[in-house]
Amino acid sequence: MKVVGIDEAGRGSVLGPLVLCGVVITEDRVKFLERLKVKDSKKISPRKRVVLSRKIRKITDFHLVKIAAHDIDVLRNNEVNLNQIEKLGMRKIIEKAGADTCIVDCFDIKPERFKNELEGYYPHLNVITEHNAEDKYVVVAAASIVAKVERDQEIAKIRKEFKDIGSGYPSDPKTIEFLKNSRELPDFVRKTWATVSRLEDEYQE
Repeated sequence: MKVVGIDEAGRGSVLGPLVLCGVVITEDRVKFLERLKVKDSKKISPRKRVVLSRKIRKITDFHLVKIAAHDIDVLRNNEVNLNQIEKLGMRKIIEKAGADTCIVDCFDIKPERFKNELEGYYPHLNVITEHNAEDKYVVVAAASIVAKVERDQEIAKIRKEFKDIGSGYPSDPKTIEFLKNSRELPDFVRKTWATVSRLEDEYQE
């Protein structure tokens, strides 16, 4: 029996891609993830995340979906909201994974609703949707690590060219400063974000 754990990185960022990862492993091999002491990526140092990501990739199958800022903007301008965008990415992973059980770190305020939706698409799939699933299921924690490392690498590529852009999140003063100082917003900026609209309004004033 195969299980896939799905998590994302960069959902709330104003810069860079949204990265989703599905980690696939047979149930009898989950113990190998446990031995690595895998846990939620936010509770691990960046250096340790990189080491763990390499190890996870070696002992599991994994599937990455990266949705660029420009593509997020195109979808949002066509009235596809962020939850729907993330669902599209998750469905791609589920279809590639071929797993019997799918465990998702749920962004929906009603996990049962999202569970029913996924089971509607995949009637033979055992679906588990929970908030903070990465704290309870090691396979989801593994997915959170791989997704986070992949996203960090994408941000590092941007940083090479544009220097100090901060973390990419609206709460980061360095990111806001970068946006304020950009005469023309690059493609890696999510221009449909409220943060950008607010800054544009301030500039016009």
